[in-house]
Amino acid sequence: DVTQFYVLKNPVSLHSDMDKGDGSIKYILNGEGAGTTFTIDDGTGDIHAIQRLDREVKAQYVLRAQARNRLTDRPLEPESQFIVKIQDINDNEPRFLDGPYQASVPEMSNIGTPVIQLTATDADDPAYGNSARVVYSILEGQPYFSVDAKTGVVRVSLADMDRETRENYTVVIQAKDMGGQLGGLAGTTTVNITLDDVNDNPPMFDQRLYQMSIPEVGPVGSVVGRIWARDRDVGVNAEMEYSIIDGDGRDTFDISTDPTNLFGIITVKRPLDFESKPSYTLKVEGANTHLDPALRHRGPFKDVTIVHVSVEDVDEPPLFDTPAYYVELSEDAEIGTVVKTVSARDPDAANNTVRYSIERSSDPEAFFYMEITSGALITVRSLDREEVGWHNITILAMEMSNPTQISSAQVAVRVLDVNDNPPSLTHYLEAYVCDSAKAGQLIQTVAAVDRDEPLAGQRFEFRLSPETVNNPNFTLRDNQDNTAGVLTRRGGWSQQDQTVFYLPIFISDGEQPVHTGTSTMTIRVCSCDHEGNVMSCNAEAYTLPASLSRGALIAILACIFVLLGELRPAAAVSQITQIYPQKVLSPSQNPYCWLCPTNSPKTKIYSLCFYT
Repeated sequence: DVTQFYVLKNPVSLHSDMDKGDGSIKYILNGEGAGTTFTIDDGTGDIHAIQRLDREVKAQYVLRAQARNRLTDRPLEPESQFIVKIQDINDNEPRFLDGPYQASVPEMSNIGTPVIQLTATDADDPAYGNSARVVYSILEGQPYFSVDAKTGVVRVSLADMDRETRENYTVVIQAKDMGGQLGGLAGTTTVNITLDDVNDNPPMFDQRLYQMSIPEVGPVGSVVGRIWARDRDVGVNAEMEYSIIDGDGRDTFDISTDPTNLFGIITVKRPLDFESKPSYTLKVEGANTHLDPALRHRGPFKDVTIVHVSVEDVDEPPLFDTPAYYVELSEDAEIGTVVKTVSARDPDAANNTVRYSIERSSDPEAFFYMEITSGALITVRSLDREEVGWHNITILAMEMSNPTQISSAQVAVRVLDVNDNPPSLTHYLEAYVCDSAKAGQLIQTVAAVDRDEPLAGQRFEFRLSPETVNNPNFTLRDNQDNTAGVLTRRGGWSQQDQTVFYLPIFISDGEQPVHTGTSTMTIRVCSCDHEGNVMSCNAEAYTLPASLSRGALIAILACIFVLLGELRPAAAVSQITQIYPQKVLSPSQNPYCWLCPTNSPKTKIYSLCFYT
């Protein structure tokens, strides 16, 4: 059978019913710890512990015992198994396995607010007596904190603890077994408790009055200075928002919070002028941005200060009454005309005298002159809108007492048009009439151009000159759209009779004073195909001997050019074309004439070939 028993005392005895006490029986022990932890007296069966037993290391042992004949070593009984259970004693103190501990609790917390729960473990048997029953107590940290004896919860025990007065606390907690009775074992741990900040302190400016200054030339956006409403709180509870709530400078200056959300930065909002206003007063408010509703009764969480800003005087350049001027001036204005009188003054209190001049690169052709004291801009050359329609003049103003103080202004002069240019034909100054043309046939449409630009637009009138109005050859028809058509008055044109006609055309514009121009059109009589395409025209300017045809003369000239200059074909054609432009063309234009190379291997000679 299996026998269980506790080791209550030492030794423990085993006894066989066959043992007569005469020493003939021998006891043998086997199993867990046999020979190392336990030993048996083979004569009496007494079991002894030969090592210190620790229940927390091994709580029980399984052993086997047998009675044998000492002489024969024969078993007298079957082997018996038994279990030895180690009875617990209070030999382990409670332990805090994770200490020391870090904890935090908001400042101003109410009494009883939990901070942290601690748990101590005891290795003794909780089922046997009070060895493992732990009770908690506080050894250090009173009266600020307390601990629940049963649960180990650390709580606030003092109201209105202020982080700004004291932030860190060290609390020592004890855990004792045996229910805290005398003789119990104890263990301790440390809890470091930090009070977390809450917004319980209003901000306060470190100065009731700030004095600042800035030069009057400080640009918009430049920093004047910074202010600080100090707050004993930290983090978001100390973050501020600033605003200008009153004062004569609230429209001239602005305030914003710096990136740390602690300081107020005052900047220029509008341009400053010492002569207009040398100082400003600002009433500035600083307020917390994160408020705790439970602590509003401790407010108000804002403060007010006064900022006095002085504007420093700076020697400034002259100031024009306007930065740019616009003037319209007729192009027929007389030399010496006053275009514009500009005005600049010294904005400083000294009010120094100002002198004027023209920045020469803006008027390189010197059309204008600037009167040095009065600021009058005067013409010194005649203007021509058709040459220069705009003049952009830069006027300089300089202080007499300080030549380094210079400012400028732009004068834009627009030159207005007057009708001072005659019209003329745009192109088509040469035309041709086919020898097969009939009376009333349109041979050319002409248009006119005028450099003037009247406001109402151009309106041209076309007519023939008085001496050619009644000529029998051509007439002119005004199309009433700034164009005119040249028409024939007859038919029967012949190159033998006359090859060139000259037709003077009068063009007048519609503006006052009216200007008239005359353009002469050259009209040649040409041979045309049935579709009206020119085949050949003759030039009246060259007369030929009756005994020598034109073709023969051209061939002779071509040979001369080839022999003298060894001209390339294109050059030869060019020379002939200059003399007889209507007769000698390129091979693709005139089927009657072309250049053909010879077969000579050593020379570049070309023959001018004609078919007539």
